[in-house]
Amino acid sequence: MTVWCLVELDGDAAADASLRALTLARGLLPDGADGGGVAAVVFGPPPLADLAAYGAADVYVVSGVDGYAPQAWARALTELLGAGRGPDGPRPAVVAAGTEHGNEVLAHLGAITGLPMAANCVAVSASGGTALDLVRQRWAGLLLEEAVLEAPAALLTVATDAVAAVPAAAPVSVTVHEVAAAVTGADLAVRAVETPGGTGGVSLATARVVVGGGRGVGSAEGFAPLEELAALLGGVVGVSRVVTSEGWRPHSMQVGQTGTKITPDLYLACGISGAIQHFAGCSGARHIIAINTDASAPMMTRADYAVAGDLHEVLPALIEALRARG
Repeated sequence: MTVWCLVELDGDAAADASLRALTLARGLLPDGADGGGVAAVVFGPPPLADLAAYGAADVYVVSGVDGYAPQAWARALTELLGAGRGPDGPRPAVVAAGTEHGNEVLAHLGAITGLPMAANCVAVSASGGTALDLVRQRWAGLLLEEAVLEAPAALLTVATDAVAAVPAAAPVSVTVHEVAAAVTGADLAVRAVETPGGTGGVSLATARVVVGGGRGVGSAEGFAPLEELAALLGGVVGVSRVVTSEGWRPHSMQVGQTGTKITPDLYLACGISGAIQHFAGCSGARHIIAINTDASAPMMTRADYAVAGDLHEVLPALIEALRARG
């Protein structure tokens, strides 16, 4: 049995969400699997050390697609899935992180192949025969659904905040396969490209530190200290829904049920009350620090550490302390 895993990149490394997907993918392999394993699929320079540590013995590096093009990526996965599936062999699976890219690419893969897709899984196990027992998030993680999936091949995305990234017991020896994607102009009709003057840098979905701002920031100009603090910590700024509604920041910076789900090591929530829709997007953070004048705000009660105070006084003091440390 081969379990294919789409691996997204974060700079020169594998994205944390993809390491979580690789962890779940390893768990799909039956004990003593003959002739199978985890095969990573990468559109870009492969992070071989990461992939070896997480058990991907075969790494397929796809060329012929410049940048992110969801239908083209799905087309390349379709070819690999067909090539690795014998008529009488075990049914394979395709796993991706439950990110915007992972969910979009596997949705295209399902449309191309006619296979069903189960999104945002938190646990997957064989239930006998060709069926898989699934537990997956619904309603932005507010509900867990138990389901059974039976199909010629299983298409699964992994909830980014529910599966820990655990390396294999021992690194594997990696074999690299160069693959040229057979895509058409139609496959490349929708793609993301870098534009002149783009900021680049760390994305909200993969940042290890996120400094969040809510209504308590007060204005668009009030985000200056949050930007400064994020830069000092090597992170990015995120916002609550009310901030985008006020037009202070774009929707691309929103954290929450209708924004981006984040899994940073640290989420510093400044002036955010903590509505359930926002917490659904940040609950995957390893540590949450909240700063708010209202000590009883939901975010303050859910945080690992809470500072009851005015963010306009707390953040400048924190920035000064960090700069003093060099």
